Amino acid sequence: MDVAAKKTSFPRLDVSLLSHLPPFSRLDSRHIRTILDQATSRRCEANHCVFSEGDVADRFYMLLDGYVRVIRVTPEGEQVTSLHIPAGQLLGIAKALGKDTYPATAVTASESILLSWPTRLWDTFVQDYDGFATETYKIVGARVGEMNNRIVELATQQVEQRVANAILRLINQTGRKVDDGIEIDFPITRQDLSELTATTLHTVSRLLSAWEKQGLVTSKRKRIKVCDPHALVVLSQG
Repeated sequence: MDVAAKKTSFPRLDVSLLSHLPPFSRLDSRHIRTILDQATSRRCEANHCVFSEGDVADRFYMLLDGYVRVIRVTPEGEQVTSLHIPAGQLLGIAKALGKDTYPATAVTASESILLSWPTRLWDTFVQDYDGFATETYKIVGARVGEMNNRIVELATQQVEQRVANAILRLINQTGRKVDDGIEIDFPITRQDLSELTATTLHTVSRLLSAWEKQGLVTSKRKRIKVCDPHALVVLSQG
C-alpha cells in the first residue's frame, strides 16, 4: 500500500494557500505567514500511507490538494474505509480528540500535497490564533456527524440504499462535472465501495452492473460516474 512521499522542495508558500480555509480564515496574513513558516510540505503519490492507526500522533496535517482515504481495522482484522477527506481539510488531529495516537490510518487516494506541523504546536495554535480551535472543532463535529449517519445507515438501510448513499456522498464531496454526469474525482474501486458500505465485493459489483444497464452510473478503470443523480437519490431513500 505504502508509496514513498517525494521530497519535493516547494517555493516559499504564499499565505493565500491557507487564508480561505476554515482553520485559518479568521487569521490575518501575518499570523498565517508564521504558521506556514513552521510547516513541512510534501507531495505524495497515490496509495502513500500518511500515518498508521496506533502510531504516536507526532504531527498534524493540512491537505492542500488531492484526497485521503481514512481506514480502520476491525477487531477481526478486516480493513474498513470509514471516510474520504477532500482538499482543504485538516487530518491527523488526534490532539483535538484528546488522543496521543492516531485513531485510524490515512492513505492518499490520489496524488496529494500536504502540509504538516509537529503536534507540540497544536496548543500554541489553539491559544494564540483566534478561530483556529473553533473552526477545527467544527470539522471534528462534522466528521462525527458523518460517522453517526453511517452507523444509522448500517443499522436501518438495505444494501442497495447504503451503496447509493455512499456514491451520492462522494459526488457531493468530491464530484466534478463531466460529459453526461458527475464523476467521483479520485480513483475508487468496487472493493473500496464495499468497505465503505460494509458489504461484499460481489454485491457492489452486482449493483453497479445493474445500475449501468439502467443508465444510472458508469464504472470503469477505478472511475465511477453518476449519470442520473435523481434516480440514485430515489434508490437511496428506499
